Amino acid sequence: MEQVETLMKTVLAELEKMVTTRTVVGEPMTVEGNTLIPLVSVGFGFGGGGGSGKGQKDKGEGLGAGSGGYGSVKPVAVIVIDKAGVRIEPVKGRAASLAEGVASAISSVMEKRKEEKTK
Repeated sequence: MEQVETLMKTVLAELEKMVTTRTVVGEPMTVEGNTLIPLVSVGFGFGGGGGSGKGQKDKGEGLGAGSGGYGSVKPVAVIVIDKAGVRIEPVKGRAASLAEGVASAISSVMEKRKEEKTK
């Protein structure tokens, strides 16, 4: 049982190192004078357990332990800073990756900019 506890503590300590504000708020990027900052949702779940018991008389004692975990990262929005100000553009639908979400936001910004130029 001590092994499961040690494993869980180790995993959670490593996750604490990985999940920082830079994980949730991505690195700013500049595209044609517009600054884009990706925002992502990060989620994790873990569980573990163990046990021991005696089998049949001639089989002896048994031990068992296990742990499992799950993690997800998905794009949720992009902060857009341009001449008009600052706004948040949500990532719509089920973007397969952060890159898709950022590309979608960039496309949206470019369309708005094109509309402004034609007016």
